[in-house]
Amino acid sequence: MPTYKIVFKPSAQKQMNRLGVTTQQRIAKKLLFYVHQPDPLEYAVKMADSDLDGQYRFRIGDYRIIFDVHRRKLIILKVQHRRDIYQR
Repeated sequence: MPTYKIVFKPSAQKQMNRLGVTTQQRIAKKLLFYVHQPDPLEYAVKMADSDLDGQYRFRIGDYRIIFDVHRRKLIILKVQHRRDIYQR
C-alpha cells in the first residue's frame, strides 16, 4: 500500500507525455518505488533555491522531478531533462 499519493500538475503531465515511452516507464516505476517507501523524502534532495517551483527533487537518470509535499501527496510540478529543468 502506498504511503503517499502521486498527483501531477497538468503542465507536469504534459511534460511527462512528451517523453519517450521507455523514459516514461522508468520514471513511473521509480515514482511508484518512492511512494511505497515509509519516507519518500529520504530519497529526495531539498531544493536550495527557493525561487524555483518546488521544495524537493528526485533524480531519475538524466531526468529531474521537481515536487512539493502536501499532506500525504507528492505534487509533481516539473518533469524535465537535467539540462533544461533549472532554466527560468
